[in-house]
Amino acid sequence: QVQLVESGGGLVQAGGSLRLSCAASGRTVSSYAMGWFRQAPGKEREFVAARGWSGSSTYYADSVKGRFTISRDNAKNTVYLQMNSLKPEDTAVYYCAAKTGPYSRNKGAYDYWGQGTQVTVSS
Repeated sequence: QVQLVESGGGLVQAGGSLRLSCAASGRTVSSYAMGWFRQAPGKEREFVAARGWSGSSTYYADSVKGRFTISRDNAKNTVYLQMNSLKPEDTAVYYCAAKTGPYSRNKGAYDYWGQGTQVTVSS
């Protein structure tokens, strides 16, 4: 099993940047495909970005492509989501998730979840 704890959320103006962290314990993040999802009030939880368990393949939702970057630091057992050029529509609770096997854009495929961190982008 792996335990996930997100941090780094906060309030930022439109056009600003934030970096979210997802610290893992119990197992190394290199053993899992890691994903970031977000959920805005009244909306379904949606895929944001993912990184495969092997190699350096990354995947992004069209809405964040070119603005967000997912990365992994195996030494720190931590996954990051660098968010640039933030927009008010990026406001949501952001969740880190882990799954065995290949990455997925389907939230139901993930086995482990963090508690979430709030990101609020003001206009």
